[in-house]
Amino acid sequence: MLLVIDVGNSNTVLGVYLEDELVRDWRIATDKDRTVDEYAILVHNLFELAQMRFEQLSAVIISCVVPPMLNSLEALCRKYFKLVPLVVGPGVKTGMPIQYDNPKEVGADRIVNAVAAFARWRCGMIVVDFGTATTFDVISAAGEYQGGAIAPGVGISAEALFARASKLPRVEFVRPPQVVAKNTVSSMQSGIFYGYVGLVEGIVTRIREEVGQPLKVVATGGLAASIAEASDMIDSVEPFLTLEGLRILYQLNS
Repeated sequence: MLLVIDVGNSNTVLGVYLEDELVRDWRIATDKDRTVDEYAILVHNLFELAQMRFEQLSAVIISCVVPPMLNSLEALCRKYFKLVPLVVGPGVKTGMPIQYDNPKEVGADRIVNAVAAFARWRCGMIVVDFGTATTFDVISAAGEYQGGAIAPGVGISAEALFARASKLPRVEFVRPPQVVAKNTVSSMQSGIFYGYVGLVEGIVTRIREEVGQPLKVVATGGLAASIAEASDMIDSVEPFLTLEGLRILYQLNS
């Protein structure tokens, strides 16, 4: 079995593949202060609930955008899984040309998403990932990573609004019943929710105009489904896109 680990700024997602099938997945909080042994206990408990054992793992691949976490996870793999993990980064084959001024600057998660999306659809596309940051990644019809855009994530923006405006409360990110709200909480929800719908539609429109192609739009990340319900610009929601990309990269490099 293959264990895939995607470490984001807010959440870490783990998945177990049996050949090409994702058989288990878990989402935990990213905590760079946890020790190797604490992570071992956490992952062991998740495995135990799924009636799985560390000894069943044959390989591990990691994508990480939180550098302090990487040493801990590599140590976890060596100490408890008895495996040397493949870490997505320079030197790892992706099968995708990176047309960035400095390819090393592109986040591992963005490359993994791009590889997974192109492997599935084989066309020009935009991958929108709703994470701590909202990223837009453009892949050409020839399978080239062309670049993209990075915006603050929904959580960052909502928290900043609460922190900097003294009379505004912290609110849940939900779609309000109407845009023109009649109370403060709904007004904030309207601004945050429809503001992000507008952000997605605006950037996608400008990318398509700049590229000159009707690019397919694929969304992933925790809030992808919510945004997709309010926008007809998102063609497909793929919650496990990053995990699938990690599986593909492992196969390319094994």
